Amino acid sequence: MSKPKIVILGAGYAGMMTTKRLTQKLSPEEAEIVLVNKHNYHYQTTWLHEVAAGTINHNQARTIISDVINPNRVRLIYDTVVKVDKDNQTVILENSELTYDYLVISLGFVTNTFGIKGMDEHAMFIQDIDSAQLIREHIEYQFVKYKNSEEKNTDDLTILVGGAGFTGIEFVGELAEKVPQLCKKYDIERRNVRVINVEAAPSILPMFDKDLVDYAIHSLEQRGIEFRLGTKINECTEEGFIVGEDNELIKAGTIVWTGGVTGSPVLAESGFEITRGKVTVDGDLRAPGEENIFVIGDCAWVMDEKTGRPFPPTAQAAMQHAETCANNVVALLKNAPLENFVFDNKGTVASLGVTDGIATILDGTKLSGKPAATMKKVVDNRALFLIGGLNMFLKKGKIRPF
Repeated sequence: MSKPKIVILGAGYAGMMTTKRLTQKLSPEEAEIVLVNKHNYHYQTTWLHEVAAGTINHNQARTIISDVINPNRVRLIYDTVVKVDKDNQTVILENSELTYDYLVISLGFVTNTFGIKGMDEHAMFIQDIDSAQLIREHIEYQFVKYKNSEEKNTDDLTILVGGAGFTGIEFVGELAEKVPQLCKKYDIERRNVRVINVEAAPSILPMFDKDLVDYAIHSLEQRGIEFRLGTKINECTEEGFIVGEDNELIKAGTIVWTGGVTGSPVLAESGFEITRGKVTVDGDLRAPGEENIFVIGDCAWVMDEKTGRPFPPTAQAAMQHAETCANNVVALLKNAPLENFVFDNKGTVASLGVTDGIATILDGTKLSGKPAATMKKVVDNRALFLIGGLNMFLKKGKIRPF
């Protein structure tokens, strides 16, 4: 009799942790485990804004999967998922097909432009290693172009960032560190470079209280970041954003959209019922009506019964999804009761650059400045350690002092 086959789609935080936990909970004789990922590497999604700004090297943010997951224990397939055929329990890949007995979908996110005209065509997105690296290269190219141009146009040096959630604010925080370095490198006056954050809402980082938000805005403005809050983006052109009721054009040489994400399009293609691009899963993290399919990470809305709203789609939540998902896959294999997901909120931290940040931790304690920046590094290092152990932490960890 053949062993049951567990297939995990996606090697982000949720997929990697699920795979790791299943290898710990099941012997090789109990199940075949297959991990499918587009690339042969895992990357720290929450570090992509640093790659995009150029404050860390892209290689620090990624790890070869086979260095963390033993290929003798888990079958690793590097291919792109096209569709899940639920009726035939088959995953259709670009180059092959794969059957499964139990399926875990953790395919991550894609950028959501909310239908803003021209955004898909003219803006760059922070959504994977390649796109983040492209932004870094483009920003530096604009400095080189300005330096070598006979007719100087400071619009070339303007960086427009749409969206003031986590990614947008952490990105401009890194730019506040990087821009002075680029100015020094290319002998350009700092006042010629503008970094403008445009947000339709009246404030930034809605997950933090007013005191911390005010601190963040003040800190970033002190370091040269400009905010256009309560400003709707009507259109994105190759020149910049057209904003507000008067259709003002804010010109820029670099345009980056960070204003939203949605779950993988594979979900809709596969016939899952989706809400705003994600599957609203049952309490045990299974897709509604599916006995053997789990949806976790950025592909899932996991509801908080207390508030009636979904838990925030963070790396912290994704890694906790993985624990519950792995437990429940094992429970199905052993005909044991399944458990419901319980979110253990350890706090929320946002970086504002290398030595600055804001945080609400554990019992609601608020941090700002270097203590929050230190906490951010602790969070990042903890994720590294959980996924890859001590070796990965020592290789990739943020252990350098300020």
